[in-house]
Amino acid sequence: MQKTQEYIAQNKQRFLDELFELLRIPSISADPKYKADVLRCADFVAQSLRDAGCDKVEVCPTTHQKDGQTKAGYPIVYGEKIIDEKLPTVLVYGHYDVQPPDPLDLWDSPPFEPVVKTTKIHPQGAIFARGSCDDKGQTYMHVKAFEAMVKTGSLPCNVKFCVEGEEEVGSPSFRPFVEENKEKLACDVILCSDTSIIANDIPSITTGVRGLAYLEVEVTGPNRDLHSGVYGGAVANPANVLADMISKLIDKDGHITIPNFYDDVQVVSDAEREAMAREPFNLDNYKEDLGIADVQGEKGYSTNERTSIRPSLDVNGIWGGYTGEGSKTVLPSKAYAKISMRLVPHQRPEKVYDQFETYFKSLAPASVKVKVTRMHGGTPGVTPTDTPEYKAAHLAMAKTFGKEPIPKREGGYIPIVALFKDVLKKDSILIGFGLNSDAIHSPNEHYGLFNFYKGIETIPYYYQHYVELKK
Repeated sequence: MQKTQEYIAQNKQRFLDELFELLRIPSISADPKYKADVLRCADFVAQSLRDAGCDKVEVCPTTHQKDGQTKAGYPIVYGEKIIDEKLPTVLVYGHYDVQPPDPLDLWDSPPFEPVVKTTKIHPQGAIFARGSCDDKGQTYMHVKAFEAMVKTGSLPCNVKFCVEGEEEVGSPSFRPFVEENKEKLACDVILCSDTSIIANDIPSITTGVRGLAYLEVEVTGPNRDLHSGVYGGAVANPANVLADMISKLIDKDGHITIPNFYDDVQVVSDAEREAMAREPFNLDNYKEDLGIADVQGEKGYSTNERTSIRPSLDVNGIWGGYTGEGSKTVLPSKAYAKISMRLVPHQRPEKVYDQFETYFKSLAPASVKVKVTRMHGGTPGVTPTDTPEYKAAHLAMAKTFGKEPIPKREGGYIPIVALFKDVLKKDSILIGFGLNSDAIHSPNEHYGLFNFYKGIETIPYYYQHYVELKK
Protein backbone atom coordinates (compact mmCIF):
# COMPACT_ATOMS: atom_id res chain seq x y z
CA MET A 1 0.00 0.00 0.00
CA GLN A 2 2.95 2.33 0.56
CA LYS A 3 3.88 2.16 -3.14
CA THR A 4 0.29 2.96 -4.09
CA GLN A 5 0.23 6.03 -1.87
CA GLU A 6 3.61 7.15 -3.21
CA TYR A 7 2.29 6.81 -6.77
CA ILE A 8 -0.72 8.96 -5.86
CA ALA A 9 1.49 11.63 -4.30
CA GLN A 10 3.75 11.73 -7.34
CA ASN A 11 0.88 12.08 -9.82
CA LYS A 12 -1.42 14.57 -8.09
CA GLN A 13 -0.97 17.33 -10.62
CA ARG A 14 -1.55 15.00 -13.56
CA PHE A 15 -4.70 13.67 -11.93
CA LEU A 16 -5.98 17.22 -11.54
CA ASP A 17 -5.08 18.17 -15.12
CA GLU A 18 -6.97 15.15 -16.45
CA LEU A 19 -10.01 15.97 -14.31
CA PHE A 20 -9.96 19.49 -15.77
CA GLU A 21 -10.16 17.97 -19.27
CA LEU A 22 -13.21 15.97 -18.21
CA LEU A 23 -14.86 18.99 -16.61
CA ARG A 24 -14.46 21.06 -19.78
CA ILE A 25 -16.92 18.76 -21.58
CA PRO A 26 -20.49 20.13 -21.15
CA SER A 27 -22.18 16.75 -20.80
CA ILE A 28 -25.65 18.10 -20.01
CA SER A 29 -28.00 15.16 -20.42
CA ALA A 30 -31.15 17.24 -19.93
CA ASP A 31 -30.58 19.38 -23.03
CA PRO A 32 -30.61 17.63 -26.45
CA LYS A 33 -28.40 20.29 -28.00
CA TYR A 34 -25.50 18.91 -25.93
CA LYS A 35 -25.90 15.36 -27.26
CA ALA A 36 -22.55 15.40 -29.06
CA ASP A 37 -20.82 16.58 -25.89
CA VAL A 38 -22.44 13.86 -23.77
CA LEU A 39 -21.27 11.23 -26.25
CA ARG A 40 -17.79 12.78 -26.32
CA CYS A 41 -17.72 12.61 -22.53
CA ALA A 42 -18.57 8.91 -22.60
CA ASP A 43 -15.62 8.32 -24.93
CA PHE A 44 -13.36 10.31 -22.61
CA VAL A 45 -14.38 8.17 -19.63
CA ALA A 46 -13.84 5.00 -21.66
CA GLN A 47 -10.32 6.07 -22.64
CA SER A 48 -9.57 6.99 -19.04
CA LEU A 49 -10.49 3.47 -17.94
CA ARG A 50 -8.27 1.96 -20.64
CA ASP A 51 -5.36 4.17 -19.61
CA ALA A 52 -5.91 3.32 -15.94
CA GLY A 53 -5.57 -0.40 -16.58
CA CYS A 54 -8.92 -1.95 -17.46
CA ASP A 55 -8.47 -4.99 -19.70
CA LYS A 56 -11.92 -4.62 -21.22
CA VAL A 57 -13.82 -1.37 -21.85
CA GLU A 58 -17.13 -0.93 -23.67
CA VAL A 59 -19.28 2.08 -24.51
CA CYS A 60 -22.65 0.37 -24.29
CA PRO A 61 -25.70 1.78 -26.10
CA THR A 62 -28.91 1.99 -24.06
CA THR A 63 -32.65 2.27 -24.65
CA HIS A 64 -35.76 2.82 -22.56
CA GLN A 65 -39.51 2.95 -23.02
CA LYS A 66 -41.29 6.30 -23.17
CA ASP A 67 -44.89 6.90 -24.20
CA GLY A 68 -45.08 3.37 -25.55
CA GLN A 69 -42.03 3.81 -27.76
CA THR A 70 -38.43 2.64 -27.52
CA LYS A 71 -36.11 5.62 -27.09
CA ALA A 72 -32.33 5.67 -27.42
CA GLY A 73 -30.53 6.71 -24.27
CA TYR A 74 -27.01 7.88 -23.56
CA PRO A 75 -24.35 5.16 -23.35
CA ILE A 76 -23.12 3.46 -20.23
CA VAL A 77 -19.36 3.07 -20.00
CA TYR A 78 -18.36 -0.35 -18.73
CA GLY A 79 -14.85 -1.44 -17.79
CA GLU A 80 -13.34 -4.37 -15.94
CA LYS A 81 -10.14 -5.94 -14.70
CA ILE A 82 -10.58 -9.52 -13.55
CA ILE A 83 -7.41 -10.79 -11.90
CA ASP A 84 -8.84 -13.96 -10.33
CA GLU A 85 -12.41 -15.29 -10.55
CA LYS A 86 -12.06 -16.63 -6.99
CA LEU A 87 -11.48 -13.15 -5.54
CA PRO A 88 -14.22 -10.69 -4.59
CA THR A 89 -15.46 -8.27 -7.25
CA VAL A 90 -16.12 -4.58 -6.58
CA LEU A 91 -18.45 -2.72 -8.96
CA VAL A 92 -17.81 1.03 -9.06
CA TYR A 93 -20.79 3.17 -10.05
CA GLY A 94 -20.67 6.80 -11.15
CA HIS A 95 -22.16 9.18 -13.70
CA TYR A 96 -20.57 11.45 -16.27
CA ASP A 97 -23.57 13.66 -17.07
CA VAL A 98 -24.11 16.95 -15.26
CA GLN A 99 -26.87 19.38 -14.40
CA PRO A 100 -27.53 22.42 -16.63
CA PRO A 101 -25.43 25.36 -15.38
CA ASP A 102 -28.25 27.93 -15.46
CA PRO A 103 -28.52 30.67 -14.38
CA LEU A 104 -25.20 31.51 -15.99
CA ASP A 105 -25.09 35.08 -14.69
CA LEU A 106 -24.74 33.79 -11.12
CA TRP A 107 -21.46 31.98 -11.84
CA ASP A 108 -18.30 33.80 -10.78
CA SER A 109 -16.37 31.95 -13.51
CA PRO A 110 -17.54 30.02 -16.60
CA PRO A 111 -19.07 26.66 -15.53
CA PHE A 112 -17.11 24.60 -18.03
CA GLU A 113 -13.78 26.35 -17.61
CA PRO A 114 -12.54 24.79 -14.35
CA VAL A 115 -10.45 26.93 -12.05
CA VAL A 116 -9.03 26.49 -8.55
CA LYS A 117 -9.96 29.12 -5.96
CA THR A 118 -9.46 29.26 -2.21
CA THR A 119 -12.48 29.64 0.07
CA LYS A 120 -13.14 29.80 3.80
CA ILE A 121 -14.13 26.13 3.85
CA HIS A 122 -11.48 25.10 1.29
CA PRO A 123 -8.30 27.03 2.24
CA GLN A 124 -6.23 24.56 0.18
CA GLY A 125 -8.31 25.39 -2.87
CA ALA A 126 -11.44 24.10 -4.58
CA ILE A 127 -12.20 23.23 -8.20
CA PHE A 128 -15.00 25.48 -9.48
CA ALA A 129 -16.86 23.90 -12.41
CA ARG A 130 -20.13 22.17 -13.19
CA GLY A 131 -19.71 18.49 -12.33
CA SER A 132 -16.62 19.02 -10.17
CA CYS A 133 -18.32 17.39 -7.18
CA ASP A 134 -21.45 15.89 -8.78
CA ASP A 135 -20.21 13.54 -10.05
CA LYS A 136 -17.22 13.77 -12.35
CA GLY A 137 -14.73 14.65 -9.64
CA GLN A 138 -15.92 11.90 -7.34
CA THR A 139 -16.12 9.28 -10.09
CA TYR A 140 -12.65 10.19 -11.32
CA MET A 141 -11.26 9.54 -7.82
CA HIS A 142 -12.11 5.88 -8.33
CA VAL A 143 -10.48 5.78 -11.75
CA LYS A 144 -7.25 7.27 -10.40
CA ALA A 145 -7.23 5.09 -7.26
CA PHE A 146 -7.69 2.06 -9.50
CA GLU A 147 -4.84 3.26 -11.73
CA ALA A 148 -2.56 3.66 -8.71
CA MET A 149 -3.29 0.11 -7.56
CA VAL A 150 -2.81 -1.38 -11.03
CA LYS A 151 0.41 0.49 -11.80
CA THR A 152 1.96 -0.50 -8.46
CA GLY A 153 0.80 -4.13 -8.61
CA SER A 154 -1.34 -3.82 -5.49
CA LEU A 155 -4.86 -4.40 -6.82
CA PRO A 156 -6.19 -7.08 -4.41
CA CYS A 157 -9.43 -8.07 -6.16
CA ASN A 158 -11.50 -7.77 -9.31
CA VAL A 159 -12.93 -4.40 -10.32
CA LYS A 160 -15.75 -3.40 -12.64
CA PHE A 161 -16.85 0.11 -13.59
CA CYS A 162 -20.34 1.18 -14.61
CA VAL A 163 -20.54 4.89 -15.42
CA GLU A 164 -23.83 6.19 -16.81
CA GLY A 165 -24.84 9.34 -18.67
CA GLU A 166 -28.44 9.87 -17.57
CA GLU A 167 -28.36 10.15 -13.79
CA GLU A 168 -29.31 13.82 -13.82
CA VAL A 169 -32.48 13.06 -15.82
CA GLY A 170 -33.66 10.16 -13.70
CA SER A 171 -31.64 7.28 -15.23
CA PRO A 172 -34.44 6.06 -17.56
CA SER A 173 -32.13 3.62 -19.39
CA PHE A 174 -30.24 2.35 -16.37
CA ARG A 175 -32.65 -0.24 -14.96
CA PRO A 176 -33.18 -1.89 -18.37
CA PHE A 177 -29.41 -2.04 -18.82
CA VAL A 178 -28.81 -3.58 -15.39
CA GLU A 179 -31.61 -6.11 -15.85
CA GLU A 180 -30.24 -7.14 -19.27
CA ASN A 181 -26.64 -7.33 -18.05
CA LYS A 182 -26.85 -9.00 -14.65
CA GLU A 183 -24.04 -11.40 -15.47
CA LYS A 184 -21.77 -8.65 -16.79
CA LEU A 185 -22.38 -6.58 -13.66
CA ALA A 186 -22.23 -9.48 -11.18
CA CYS A 187 -20.27 -8.42 -8.12
CA ASP A 188 -19.99 -8.66 -4.35
CA VAL A 189 -20.47 -4.99 -3.52
CA ILE A 190 -21.10 -1.66 -5.23
CA LEU A 191 -18.96 1.38 -4.44
CA CYS A 192 -20.43 4.81 -5.13
CA SER A 193 -19.10 8.28 -4.39
CA ASP A 194 -22.03 10.58 -5.10
CA THR A 195 -22.53 11.66 -1.49
CA SER A 196 -20.89 13.88 1.11
CA ILE A 197 -19.07 13.91 4.42
CA ILE A 198 -20.08 16.09 7.36
CA ALA A 199 -16.89 18.18 7.22
CA ASN A 200 -13.27 17.83 6.21
CA ASP A 201 -12.38 17.10 9.83
CA ILE A 202 -15.51 14.98 10.48
CA PRO A 203 -15.57 11.97 8.13
CA SER A 204 -18.87 10.17 7.64
CA ILE A 205 -20.41 7.38 5.58
CA THR A 206 -23.89 7.64 4.14
CA THR A 207 -26.06 4.73 5.26
CA GLY A 208 -29.38 5.82 3.79
CA VAL A 209 -30.82 8.03 1.05
CA ARG A 210 -34.32 9.30 0.39
CA GLY A 211 -36.39 8.35 -2.64
CA LEU A 212 -38.05 10.69 -5.13
CA ALA A 213 -41.33 11.34 -6.89
CA TYR A 214 -40.95 14.16 -9.44
CA LEU A 215 -43.79 15.57 -11.50
CA GLU A 216 -45.08 18.56 -13.43
CA VAL A 217 -48.51 20.13 -13.01
CA GLU A 218 -50.38 22.22 -15.56
CA VAL A 219 -53.37 24.40 -14.73
CA THR A 220 -55.47 25.68 -17.65
CA GLY A 221 -58.12 28.38 -17.48
CA PRO A 222 -59.41 30.33 -20.52
CA ASN A 223 -58.57 29.14 -24.04
CA ARG A 224 -56.14 32.01 -24.60
CA ASP A 225 -54.25 34.72 -22.70
CA LEU A 226 -56.63 37.54 -21.77
CA HIS A 227 -56.39 41.28 -21.11
CA SER A 228 -56.26 41.55 -17.32
CA GLY A 229 -58.20 44.79 -17.35
CA VAL A 230 -61.07 43.48 -19.46
CA TYR A 231 -61.29 40.05 -17.80
CA GLY A 232 -59.46 40.38 -14.47
CA GLY A 233 -61.70 39.56 -11.53
CA ALA A 234 -64.26 37.71 -13.66
CA VAL A 235 -62.26 34.77 -15.07
CA ALA A 236 -60.04 32.34 -13.16
CA ASN A 237 -56.35 33.20 -13.38
CA PRO A 238 -54.45 29.88 -13.58
CA ALA A 239 -51.38 31.41 -11.94
CA ASN A 240 -53.43 32.55 -8.96
CA VAL A 241 -55.24 29.23 -8.76
CA LEU A 242 -52.01 27.24 -8.98
CA ALA A 243 -50.42 29.28 -6.20
CA ASP A 244 -53.48 28.69 -4.02
CA MET A 245 -53.47 24.94 -4.72
CA ILE A 246 -49.76 24.66 -3.90
CA SER A 247 -50.24 26.57 -0.65
CA LYS A 248 -52.65 23.86 0.52
CA LEU A 249 -50.13 21.01 0.10
CA ILE A 250 -48.32 21.81 3.37
CA ASP A 251 -49.92 23.07 6.58
CA LYS A 252 -48.60 25.59 9.12
CA ASP A 253 -46.74 22.84 10.99
CA GLY A 254 -44.81 21.77 7.87
CA HIS A 255 -46.94 18.65 7.57
CA ILE A 256 -47.78 17.42 4.04
CA THR A 257 -51.57 17.40 3.73
CA ILE A 258 -51.98 14.68 1.06
CA PRO A 259 -54.34 12.08 2.56
CA ASN A 260 -52.60 8.87 3.69
CA PHE A 261 -49.22 10.28 2.60
CA TYR A 262 -47.57 9.22 5.89
CA ASP A 263 -49.08 5.73 6.04
CA ASP A 264 -45.89 4.02 4.84
CA VAL A 265 -43.33 6.38 6.42
CA GLN A 266 -40.84 4.46 8.54
CA VAL A 267 -41.00 5.34 12.23
CA VAL A 268 -37.40 5.86 13.32
CA SER A 269 -36.61 4.68 16.83
CA ASP A 270 -35.85 7.07 19.66
CA ALA A 271 -32.41 5.50 19.94
CA GLU A 272 -31.56 6.29 16.31
CA ARG A 273 -32.88 9.84 16.69
CA GLU A 274 -30.73 10.28 19.78
CA ALA A 275 -27.70 9.05 17.83
CA MET A 276 -28.49 11.52 15.04
CA ALA A 277 -28.69 14.32 17.57
CA ARG A 278 -25.08 13.63 18.57
CA GLU A 279 -23.93 14.28 15.00
CA PRO A 280 -21.89 17.52 14.91
CA PHE A 281 -24.15 20.26 13.61
CA ASN A 282 -24.14 24.02 14.15
CA LEU A 283 -27.46 25.63 13.28
CA ASP A 284 -26.02 29.16 13.26
CA ASN A 285 -23.32 28.16 10.77
CA TYR A 286 -25.94 26.37 8.68
CA LYS A 287 -28.07 29.53 8.48
CA GLU A 288 -25.06 31.75 7.81
CA ASP A 289 -23.89 29.52 4.94
CA LEU A 290 -27.34 29.75 3.31
CA GLY A 291 -27.88 33.44 4.06
CA ILE A 292 -31.16 32.82 5.89
CA ALA A 293 -32.52 34.19 9.16
CA ASP A 294 -34.21 30.97 10.24
CA VAL A 295 -34.95 27.39 9.19
CA GLN A 296 -38.37 25.96 8.44
CA GLY A 297 -39.89 22.50 8.25
CA GLU A 298 -41.97 19.80 9.86
CA LYS A 299 -42.78 20.55 13.49
CA GLY A 300 -41.20 18.22 16.03
CA TYR A 301 -38.10 17.37 14.02
CA SER A 302 -34.58 18.79 13.85
CA THR A 303 -33.02 20.16 10.67
CA ASN A 304 -30.96 16.98 10.19
CA GLU A 305 -34.03 14.80 10.71
CA ARG A 306 -36.10 16.86 8.27
CA THR A 307 -33.53 16.28 5.53
CA SER A 308 -32.94 12.58 6.11
CA ILE A 309 -35.58 10.51 7.92
CA ARG A 310 -38.66 12.59 7.04
CA PRO A 311 -40.34 13.07 3.64
CA SER A 312 -40.66 16.52 2.06
CA LEU A 313 -42.51 18.31 -0.73
CA ASP A 314 -41.07 21.22 -2.67
CA VAL A 315 -41.82 23.36 -5.71
CA ASN A 316 -38.76 23.20 -7.95
CA GLY A 317 -40.02 25.67 -10.54
CA ILE A 318 -43.13 27.70 -11.25
CA TRP A 319 -44.10 29.79 -14.27
CA GLY A 320 -46.93 31.21 -16.36
CA GLY A 321 -47.98 34.40 -18.11
CA TYR A 322 -45.55 37.13 -19.07
CA THR A 323 -42.05 36.96 -17.55
CA GLY A 324 -40.06 39.13 -19.96
CA GLU A 325 -38.72 42.65 -19.59
CA GLY A 326 -41.14 45.43 -18.72
CA SER A 327 -44.85 44.84 -18.20
CA LYS A 328 -47.65 43.11 -20.02
CA THR A 329 -51.08 43.15 -18.39
CA VAL A 330 -52.04 39.60 -19.26
CA LEU A 331 -54.19 36.99 -17.58
CA PRO A 332 -52.42 33.74 -18.59
CA SER A 333 -54.22 30.81 -20.11
CA LYS A 334 -51.91 28.33 -18.38
CA ALA A 335 -49.65 28.08 -15.37
CA TYR A 336 -47.14 25.36 -14.53
CA ALA A 337 -45.05 24.04 -11.67
CA LYS A 338 -42.51 21.28 -11.18
CA ILE A 339 -42.91 19.56 -7.83
CA SER A 340 -40.75 16.94 -6.13
CA MET A 341 -41.40 14.81 -3.08
CA ARG A 342 -38.53 13.22 -1.20
CA LEU A 343 -39.51 9.82 0.15
CA VAL A 344 -38.31 7.70 3.05
CA PRO A 345 -38.51 3.97 3.77
CA HIS A 346 -41.05 2.37 3.11
CA GLN A 347 -42.70 4.81 0.70
CA ARG A 348 -42.96 3.92 -2.99
CA PRO A 349 -43.12 6.54 -5.76
CA GLU A 350 -45.92 4.79 -7.66
CA LYS A 351 -48.26 5.02 -4.67
CA VAL A 352 -47.21 8.59 -3.86
CA TYR A 353 -47.86 9.67 -7.46
CA ASP A 354 -51.42 8.36 -7.19
CA GLN A 355 -51.97 10.02 -3.82
CA PHE A 356 -50.66 13.36 -5.06
CA GLU A 357 -52.65 13.41 -8.31
CA THR A 358 -55.93 12.52 -6.63
CA TYR A 359 -55.53 15.15 -3.93
CA PHE A 360 -54.12 17.91 -6.16
CA LYS A 361 -56.98 17.62 -8.63
CA SER A 362 -59.46 17.75 -5.74
CA LEU A 363 -58.06 21.17 -4.80
CA ALA A 364 -58.88 22.68 -8.21
CA PRO A 365 -62.01 24.82 -8.67
CA ALA A 366 -64.37 24.05 -11.56
CA SER A 367 -63.04 27.11 -13.40
CA VAL A 368 -59.77 25.36 -14.37
CA LYS A 369 -58.51 22.04 -15.71
CA VAL A 370 -55.54 20.25 -14.18
CA LYS A 371 -52.99 17.92 -15.76
CA VAL A 372 -50.36 16.01 -13.76
CA THR A 373 -47.38 14.53 -15.62
CA ARG A 374 -45.20 11.99 -13.82
CA MET A 375 -41.56 12.52 -14.71
CA HIS A 376 -39.19 10.31 -12.73
CA GLY A 377 -38.73 8.81 -9.31
CA GLY A 378 -37.25 6.04 -7.24
CA THR A 379 -37.37 4.24 -3.93
CA PRO A 380 -35.34 5.08 -0.80
CA GLY A 381 -32.41 2.90 0.21
CA VAL A 382 -30.73 1.96 3.50
CA THR A 383 -27.38 0.16 3.83
CA PRO A 384 -26.64 -2.18 6.78
CA THR A 385 -23.63 -1.24 8.91
CA ASP A 386 -22.70 -4.68 10.26
CA THR A 387 -21.28 -6.17 7.04
CA PRO A 388 -17.69 -6.58 5.77
CA GLU A 389 -18.64 -4.22 2.92
CA TYR A 390 -19.48 -1.39 5.29
CA LYS A 391 -16.76 -2.14 7.84
CA ALA A 392 -14.13 -1.89 5.10
CA ALA A 393 -15.29 1.65 4.34
CA HIS A 394 -15.20 2.51 8.03
CA LEU A 395 -11.62 1.24 8.39
CA ALA A 396 -10.45 2.97 5.21
CA MET A 397 -11.77 6.37 6.23
CA ALA A 398 -10.47 5.97 9.77
CA LYS A 399 -7.02 5.30 8.29
CA THR A 400 -6.80 8.37 6.04
CA PHE A 401 -8.75 10.85 8.18
CA GLY A 402 -7.23 9.73 11.48
CA LYS A 403 -10.63 9.42 13.18
CA GLU A 404 -13.69 7.19 13.16
CA PRO A 405 -16.26 8.07 10.49
CA ILE A 406 -19.86 8.73 11.55
CA PRO A 407 -22.70 6.80 9.90
CA LYS A 408 -25.40 9.17 8.64
CA ARG A 409 -28.43 9.36 6.37
CA GLU A 410 -28.70 11.86 3.53
CA GLY A 411 -31.62 13.64 1.97
CA GLY A 412 -30.63 13.25 -1.67
CA TYR A 413 -31.86 10.60 -4.08
CA ILE A 414 -29.44 8.00 -5.43
CA PRO A 415 -31.51 5.57 -7.52
CA ILE A 416 -28.84 2.94 -7.83
CA VAL A 417 -29.02 1.96 -4.14
CA ALA A 418 -32.47 0.39 -4.37
CA LEU A 419 -31.99 -0.69 -7.99
CA PHE A 420 -28.80 -2.67 -7.40
CA LYS A 421 -30.30 -4.25 -4.29
CA ASP A 422 -33.39 -5.23 -6.25
CA VAL A 423 -31.69 -6.55 -9.40
CA LEU A 424 -28.18 -7.62 -8.35
CA LYS A 425 -29.11 -8.41 -4.72
CA LYS A 426 -26.08 -6.47 -3.49
CA ASP A 427 -25.62 -3.50 -1.18
CA SER A 428 -24.11 -0.18 -2.21
CA ILE A 429 -21.48 1.48 -0.04
CA LEU A 430 -21.82 5.26 -0.33
CA ILE A 431 -18.31 6.48 0.38
CA GLY A 432 -18.53 10.08 -0.79
CA PHE A 433 -16.11 12.93 -0.13
CA GLY A 434 -18.05 16.07 -1.10
CA LEU A 435 -19.46 18.66 1.27
CA ASN A 436 -23.06 19.85 1.43
CA SER A 437 -21.72 23.38 0.93
CA ASP A 438 -20.18 22.50 -2.46
CA ALA A 439 -23.17 23.99 -4.33
CA ILE A 440 -24.00 20.94 -6.43
CA HIS A 441 -26.86 21.67 -8.88
CA SER A 442 -26.27 25.38 -8.20
CA PRO A 443 -24.10 28.14 -9.66
CA ASN A 444 -20.47 28.00 -8.54
CA GLU A 445 -20.41 24.26 -7.89
CA HIS A 446 -17.02 23.32 -6.51
CA TYR A 447 -15.03 20.44 -5.04
CA GLY A 448 -12.14 20.79 -2.61
CA LEU A 449 -8.67 19.66 -3.63
CA PHE A 450 -8.40 18.16 -0.14
CA ASN A 451 -11.52 16.10 -0.83
CA PHE A 452 -10.47 15.01 -4.32
CA TYR A 453 -7.08 13.78 -3.16
CA LYS A 454 -8.38 12.33 0.11
CA GLY A 455 -10.79 10.20 -1.89
CA ILE A 456 -8.03 8.86 -4.14
CA GLU A 457 -5.93 8.05 -1.06
CA THR A 458 -8.79 6.36 0.81
CA ILE A 459 -10.25 4.12 -1.90
CA PRO A 460 -7.24 1.73 -2.12
CA TYR A 461 -7.53 1.11 1.61
CA TYR A 462 -11.15 0.11 1.06
CA TYR A 463 -10.06 -2.63 -1.33
CA GLN A 464 -7.36 -3.79 1.04
CA HIS A 465 -9.63 -4.02 4.08
CA TYR A 466 -12.52 -5.51 2.11
CA VAL A 467 -10.46 -8.41 0.80
CA GLU A 468 -9.05 -9.05 4.28
CA LEU A 469 -12.51 -9.04 5.87
CA LYS A 470 -13.90 -11.38 3.19
CA LYS A 471 -11.27 -14.06 3.81
